[in-house]
Amino acid sequence: MDMKTIYLLIPLAPLFGALVAGLFGWAIGRKAAHTVTIGGVAASFLLSAYVLQYLLGGGEAYNGNVYTFISINGVDFNVGFLVDTLTAMMMCVVTFVSLMVHIYTIGYMQEDPGYQRFFSYISLFTFSMLMLVMSNNFVQLFFGWEAVGLVSYLLIGFWFKRPTATFANLKAFLVNRVGDFGFLLGIGLVLYHFGSLDYATVFAKLNADTAAWQAKTISLFAGTEWNLLAVTCILLFVGAMGKSAQFPLHVWLPDSMEGPTPISALIHAATMVTAGIFMVSRMSPMFELSDTALNFVMVIGAITALFMGFLGIIQNDIKRVVAYSTLSQLGYMTVALGASAYSVAVFHLMTHAFFKALLFLAAGSVIIGMHHDQDIRNMGGLKKYMPITWITSLIGSLALIGTPFLSGFYSKDSIILAVEHSNLPGAGFATFAVLAGVFVTAFYSFRMYFLVFHGKERWMEAGHGDHHGDHHDEEESHDHHHGLGPNDKPHESPWVVTLPLVLLAIPSVVIGFIAIGPMIAGSFFDKVIFTNLEAHPALEAVKHHAHDAVAMGLHAFATLPFWLAAAGVATAYLFYMVKPQLADACDRFFTAIRVKKVMEEKYYMDHLYINGFAAAGRAIGTLLWKVGDTLLIDGLIVNGAARVVGFVSGLVRKIQTGYIYHYAFAMILGAILMLSIWIYFLNLHGVL
Repeated sequence: MDMKTIYLLIPLAPLFGALVAGLFGWAIGRKAAHTVTIGGVAASFLLSAYVLQYLLGGGEAYNGNVYTFISINGVDFNVGFLVDTLTAMMMCVVTFVSLMVHIYTIGYMQEDPGYQRFFSYISLFTFSMLMLVMSNNFVQLFFGWEAVGLVSYLLIGFWFKRPTATFANLKAFLVNRVGDFGFLLGIGLVLYHFGSLDYATVFAKLNADTAAWQAKTISLFAGTEWNLLAVTCILLFVGAMGKSAQFPLHVWLPDSMEGPTPISALIHAATMVTAGIFMVSRMSPMFELSDTALNFVMVIGAITALFMGFLGIIQNDIKRVVAYSTLSQLGYMTVALGASAYSVAVFHLMTHAFFKALLFLAAGSVIIGMHHDQDIRNMGGLKKYMPITWITSLIGSLALIGTPFLSGFYSKDSIILAVEHSNLPGAGFATFAVLAGVFVTAFYSFRMYFLVFHGKERWMEAGHGDHHGDHHDEEESHDHHHGLGPNDKPHESPWVVTLPLVLLAIPSVVIGFIAIGPMIAGSFFDKVIFTNLEAHPALEAVKHHAHDAVAMGLHAFATLPFWLAAAGVATAYLFYMVKPQLADACDRFFTAIRVKKVMEEKYYMDHLYINGFAAAGRAIGTLLWKVGDTLLIDGLIVNGAARVVGFVSGLVRKIQTGYIYHYAFAMILGAILMLSIWIYFLNLHGVL
């Protein structure tokens, strides 16, 4: 089998599974539906691993078109693949996490009537994401970009009879449209100025005359000149802000927890939300030429990393804590992109995919054990009832907070190093944000960990769960009660749930240690990601540390991030295990000074969008309808014209009496009038 066939099979295998399960799931049954989709994704993962091995063994990267579907004025719109080390790494991450989610779903969704439909969706999602990361041109990138958006809409609203789910998927869809509008404008600028949508062609033109491209300006408004590359890069990044949930387009991600837990892991941990990070890394030759764009990226990432972390502290829904953690970590990746440390951002993307998917799936396992109660205030002491879920959750949490030698440590500390050595104006604020974020992350992660797995067994007090849970619609499934009854105890999940947890825990521990050398200090991303080290020296400092993973881990114990993380864990232990009254006192204090209210309202961003932009849009629409359509068009033009004709007709009708003497009288008057005019003109010209 030649390599081109393998590249085609990797995305087509999940697509085949999705089509079979989606179109014929009703006929083939549950077992066949999950077998064919898992088989497709497993084949895709094995082939992706083979491709990565092939490239690392000195194999040639592939860049070629598979199919041209339209050609306009010399511009080709192609389906084409660019398979290099960045693509291969993304393919492995996407397919591995997807495979784990597929296996986990057998246990999680076993009683759901939409079982085959769910497998079809997650397999279709995997195909869409693979098409995105394998693209060699902007058109295919945009196809994959929109396809993952569409499938995420279907997945978030999977339980479509629940109003909260339909609201959440519509919100995700609309917020992503805002980002995608910017993304499309950016692609339009690339096409207009570079005359091509092919990555290689665009980058070659950039390299041919870098200085000229850096100086090139465009006039967006009369009399103002804007730097072309700055505008293009910022517009492309607006797309990433939507997809990768960066402030202020982050509002869709916490609400998307309405979807079943397996898709929280798939969409919000490893794949869809990292599409923006991947895209900026792929566009590194373009972003490197605009300090304005890089600074914008860094500041947006810093705001997201810190302020979304704060919101994680006050969440009581187990999935929402992990969701805000994802937002915060995506902010870290974005900060690394702004510091020109693209390889570090991608490295964190990879390590984060494993431990965040692990945390989401572990949260799902806890939800199953708690009979679909998600409120962490109703948990406690689950360690002895759910040992596998407990140990894997602990590993995931330790990796997330950057514990030395675990995978999250290597990538997170590399980001902090890069930002500290960045020479951009926004680096000072970004450094503060990522350092403060370390404490915040450790605090909310271990607040959740301690409340769920240690301390008093609080489900007895909670009684029958009256808290909202990640459950199936009451109309669809009557056999799920929400929360534990007085005689129930939590229980460990079945092996199809715990096996993916164990398999994700392994890379969460070791992948950072193994990969930091080749990916950051080595030649893994050579000729794939471009960084101008003279202009942006931050990556050099990281490379210096990344050569020796052991030394980096040992050195960590003397650094500020480690002690900030330790302080976060210690504070969480003190507040929730030793003296819960301290947490209550803090709660009362922050409620009194209105800080908690601001955080519960998520900084009022939803209010701004719903009561501001959406309400303004509706008001403008109502105005155009009532004034423009009803009053002017219907009332004045259409009905007004009819009324004028009616009025004139009414007057004319009075003349048409039907009496002969009236008509004779009118003829005599007409003759007199004509004679008078005739005599007047003769007199005027001196004839009379």
